[in-house]
Amino acid sequence: MFSDLGGQESFGYEFDADFRRLYETVFPVLFRVVYRISGSKEAAEDLCQEAFFRLCEKKMVFPTLEEAKYWLIRVATNGSLNYVKRKDRERRAYQKAFREDVRKTETGESELLAKESREEVQEALKKLPKNLRMVLILREYGELNYKKIGQVLGISEGNVKVRVFRARERLATLLKDGS
Repeated sequence: MFSDLGGQESFGYEFDADFRRLYETVFPVLFRVVYRISGSKEAAEDLCQEAFFRLCEKKMVFPTLEEAKYWLIRVATNGSLNYVKRKDRERRAYQKAFREDVRKTETGESELLAKESREEVQEALKKLPKNLRMVLILREYGELNYKKIGQVLGISEGNVKVRVFRARERLATLLKDGS
């Protein structure tokens, strides 16, 4: 799996050990990022598993564990974005076809306020341009540093810092304006 194994592509003991180490290291971060994008634990688990499946299926070889991690994050992030688009199209089609009322009744004032706050932040995040939204999700929910975000997105560390700053400013403005 890693080139320090001499490019070994068999599924022998060393591959299993490398895969296990990669899975245990990357899955928690990958899950947090994908969950924030998809909004569904079940979908996040499926999308993460799909990314690892692609890694094995293609018998990918990476120079380091970190390179494999960034590749997995990129694959899972793209899968998550596609999932969200597909679910949004399905929701709109369903609502249009059946004129379904999507309002939900909540119990408990604090529960309602917490839910509204989360929804408000999620809606504000959706209004951010994709380039700003992605750096903020990777920084805040993926807990990646600027350098790693730059590697995942293929941009410079300085550009990441600028985008995170701008994303936070825009998000604060959107939340303040109540948009």
